[in-house]
Amino acid sequence: MSTQGASLLTSSSSSSRRWIYDVFLSFKGKDTRNSFTHHLYVALQRLGIFTFRDNEKLERGKSISPELLKAIEESRFAIVILSRNYASSTWCLDELTKIIQCMKEKEMTVLPIFYEVDPSDVRKQMGTFAQAFAEHKERLKENTEKLQTWRAALSEVVNLSGWHWHSQDRAEAEVIDDIVKVIINKLSYTFSVATEGLVGINSRVEKLMSHLAINSNGVRIIGIWGT
Repeated sequence: MSTQGASLLTSSSSSSRRWIYDVFLSFKGKDTRNSFTHHLYVALQRLGIFTFRDNEKLERGKSISPELLKAIEESRFAIVILSRNYASSTWCLDELTKIIQCMKEKEMTVLPIFYEVDPSDVRKQMGTFAQAFAEHKERLKENTEKLQTWRAALSEVVNLSGWHWHSQDRAEAEVIDDIVKVIINKLSYTFSVATEGLVGINSRVEKLMSHLAINSNGVRIIGIWGT
């Protein structure tokens, strides 16, 4: 399935909303860019799930770019990888704030992954999250509203259904497989809703999905022949 094809399946779910990306990945590059996030990104792309992952050079800036905010707005799903140093990045916290806003206003589905961190640490801003906010507080003495906005975003995301992963508990590949299956199932459901009322289409869709074998590995090429 091509990346464009997967994105088109998603965009058809609503006449008033057209998604550009299927998934937006929010993560702290230092923690997971070359490990978990990379493996997840590859797994999503392999199955034709159009995924936005920021360029490594972008993280060198201090403020989130308009292009990145636009990418969040144009994404159907957001996967937030909450790792040990996630809250140390004002970039990540601004991303998360925008993601929560889109969840409330633009029908975005947000899926958190607690990567080697305890959800309670995120909820109560303890451990490395407490350290990060202590440093932010020192730098932003005159902007307490910003701090409260970030804290509220973390409190929101921790209440969402997601995954809690520690390396000693479960293989990384198993968690990634679970995540990909959830996204695929949600995209498939979106497609089935969009076909309601089309006479004779359901059997054809089921046949096409069986040929795609979307839950297995490998690459498929689809040729469409017609006027």
